[in-house]
Order: sequence, then C-alpha cells, then structure tokens
Amino acid sequence: MTPPKPEAPSYDNPVIPGFHPDPSVCRVGEDYYLVCSSFEYFPGVPLFHSRDLVNWRQVGNVLDRPSQLPLPADAMASDGIYAPTIRHHGGRFWMITTNVSHGGNFVVTAERPEGPWSDPVWLDLPGIDPDLAWDEDGNCWCAFAGAHGPDFHGVQVARVDPEAGKVLEGPSPAWAGTGLQWPEAPHLYRVGEWWYLLIAEGGTERGHTVAVARARSPRGPWEPAPVNPVLSHRSTNHPVQSTGHADLVTTPDGEWWMVLLATRPVGYSPKFHVLGRETFLTPVRWEDGWPRVGPVNLRERAPSGARPARVAPQRDDFDAPGLAPQWISPRSRPDGSWSLAERPGWLALHATGPTLDRPGCTFVGRRQQHPESRTAVLLDHGPGRAGLSVRLDEGHHYDLEVADGQAAVIARIGPLRQVVATRPVVPGPVTLVITTRSARRWTEGEEARSGLHVAAPDHLAFHVGEDPEPLAELDGRYLSTEVATGFTGRVIGMYVTEGTAWFDWFDHGPLDDPDRT
Repeated sequence: MTPPKPEAPSYDNPVIPGFHPDPSVCRVGEDYYLVCSSFEYFPGVPLFHSRDLVNWRQVGNVLDRPSQLPLPADAMASDGIYAPTIRHHGGRFWMITTNVSHGGNFVVTAERPEGPWSDPVWLDLPGIDPDLAWDEDGNCWCAFAGAHGPDFHGVQVARVDPEAGKVLEGPSPAWAGTGLQWPEAPHLYRVGEWWYLLIAEGGTERGHTVAVARARSPRGPWEPAPVNPVLSHRSTNHPVQSTGHADLVTTPDGEWWMVLLATRPVGYSPKFHVLGRETFLTPVRWEDGWPRVGPVNLRERAPSGARPARVAPQRDDFDAPGLAPQWISPRSRPDGSWSLAERPGWLALHATGPTLDRPGCTFVGRRQQHPESRTAVLLDHGPGRAGLSVRLDEGHHYDLEVADGQAAVIARIGPLRQVVATRPVVPGPVTLVITTRSARRWTEGEEARSGLHVAAPDHLAFHVGEDPEPLAELDGRYLSTEVATGFTGRVIGMYVTEGTAWFDWFDHGPLDDPDRT
C-alpha cells in the first residue's frame, strides 16, 4: 500500500489578529518587518518581525516618543496615524505615514528596526497613505492618495528627497482606479521592465478591493490590469470580508505573498466585526504579467519553510523595567500617569482625568486578539476609582469598575451611560475578569425569551473575584465598528479616573485556553 502523502503545512488567518489594519511589509535577507496603522493610540505604528511570514512578534513601536507623535489632546477617535509604509533602502529602514491630526505626511528612519527611529521629516504633500519606492537611478518616488473631498484626484505620484523633506517633481495624477470610491493605499514596485501600482478602492468597508495597474516609468502612463479587481470578497458569504489595503513581498526563494487587511464579521445581518481590521496573509500568483490573488481563506497553504504557528505569551506580571510594546494609551501616556518603580512588580496608574467618556484619562490597554477571550487583572485599589475596560472610543466602552466599596458594571453606548449592576467588594486586592463569548453559545431558549434574533457578534460577561456567576452580561454589538463607526477595534485595558490604583498582573488570551488557570 502506498503511504499517504504528508499533509502540506498550513497556517491560520489572520496572522496578526486584532486591531492591526493597513499592513505594510518589507524583507531584509531572511527577516520580514511589518507595520500597521495605530490611529489615536500612543505609542504609534506597531512594528513586527518574522522569519516565515506566519509567526509574527511585536518588537517595538516606530513612534514611541511624543516628539514623533504629536497628537492634540482632543484628537478625534480614529484620527491620528493612517496607513504607514515600511521599506529598506541604502542600509536604512524608512517609514512614511500620515498624521491626519497634526502635520500631514512625514518620514522617519532607523539603522535598526528596533530603533531608535528619527524625529519626523515632514513632506509638503497633501493626502494620505504615502508610499516610498526607489528607481535604478536612486530617485525616490512617493505615491499617495489625493486629499479626500472636492479636490480628490485619485492616486498621485511625486519625486521627493525624503531626507530633506523636499518635493522635487510633481505631484502628478497617476491613476484613479476602476471607478470605485476612495482609490487609496498605493504601493509602487519595480518588477522586471514594469512598474506596478497596487491600490485599494471601494472603501474600507465590505466593498473593499485590491486593483493594479502598470507602466514603464513611475511617471506613467498607467495601464490597468485586464481583470480588476485582482482581489475582492464583496457581495459574497465568505467569512473573511473587507479585503484590501495590501502590500507585496517576495521570499528568498522567489515566492510572492501579500499582506492585507480584512475583517471577520459575525452575528445577524448586517453582521458585526469587533476586533477591528486584522492582518491577513495570502499567496500571490502571476498570470500574463499580472498578480492574482484570492480568495483569502481562514486556513491557507504555508510559505516554504514556515514553522507551525504558536501563540505568544499574553500575561504580563509587570516585572520588566519598562512597559512591553503591546501596551497602548489614547493620544498620550504622560510620565506621571504610570510607574513600574513605585511598587516593584506592580503597575501603578495615577488619574489624569475624571472619566473614560472624554479624552485625557489614564488608560493602558492592549488590543483584543481573540473572538472568544478571557481577560483578567489583579487590582489593588485605593480610595479612588479604577478598573478594567473594553474600549472602542470615548462613546463606546464597557467598564468593570471598583470604587466606594463596590464593583460596578458600567455601559457607555453613544449618548447613554448606565450603571448596569453593582455588588460590594472587600478592601484589598480583587480579581476582575471580562470574558467574550460568541453568540452561537447562546441557547435557543435565550433567543426565544428575548423575542429577538441573536444579532450580537458576542456577549461580554463581567466577573468579580472567584464568583462563577457574572455580575452582568452585555451585548457585544455596541462595541463594534458597525455601531460606533471609525477604523479601530476593541482595546482592553486598565484605567484609573480618581486617585491611584495598582495592578499586579494582566492576562489576556483565548477563552478555552487549557493552559490558563
């Protein structure tokens, strides 16, 4: 009997789950580096490293100093940093992006990907989503999406000096796509005798697509692919939606791959995505001189030599001298708002604002990365007000809060703020737990009692101490992009709005993780 062929290695999408949109990737030797948009969060532009395109580890944030990331105190949610591009040229790493809240387009550079990265060099170019590419003569070309609104002109291209921040030629109109809305996210590539211009269009919602054109020069003229879009899941029932905002990379052995953003909407129509737009990976094939991709599946054939995917540790005991790069805060994180030295082994948070409903609060969180998750902290609270929050923006968050001898579940949904449930707590450290559980785990009886379809993408349960019964359960759809709008996803974090609080550890991972106690 002929033995069965070994199963081809595979990987699960998304390769970087949770709110990690607008991925851009470059390869240096056998190492891959990837960055994503960060919007109103500080530090900005998370930076990941991989050796196989499947297993990614966050090694830092490109914008980790206030001088690199000036965000007004009242910057709107989903403003801030849009669509970075990372490239390696001339022995240096280059990252170009847009701060839509302050200054526009800028470039930073570093000798090593872990940094330090330079302060911004600002470019006098309009629009968003800038890209950098160099030709064989050393000229640097910047493609970008023209300013939205009445002056929108599709994708434009300019020749620039990125070190001096000077525009040397242009900008000139390049390509407006196939006629769909918002042609954006351009990337330029030299492949053989052709320059390729990869863009996204159709909007970053369910109509998102990837399209491509080519020319003999970055100056054009641009010839669209005979079959565009080269990738789209629009108007399908595929579990992966909103495919777009892509970047291309080659492996050392010549394989082509694409990183892109997409969502995993669930629940009753119109379905909801709560983790934000995530980073997916898919193989690329070339047909008659054009790249073709898709569909993008939740399980794909792995790149040659890829190792089995592994889940990175999710627990932080706050024993390190500084905060890990996964920790983010809205707009800023003033030095006086937190400390790891005041009480060794604990994260101390000091209130800087009285509420999570407006900018200026003390909040330290990380992106929710699992559709079904468990997040727990050990909180030692003083006479103030502190807790654990699931945040989408100032107008949409659920809080498990301890104050005045009570634990409370508080829901902020648009203009409404309600204390849902309370119970007494004793002084001293207390464990707070928030779980997210998919709607499919709701029973038919629950649906019948509610008189509604099970519309929620998930349900959140709030536990205090060792009590197996939740203090409250809330519908997860109100912490989704479809309700709150915007471009981000859920961030779960610790906060204090009055006085000082100490956190001994923070643990976030899959709900059914057998290794979690």
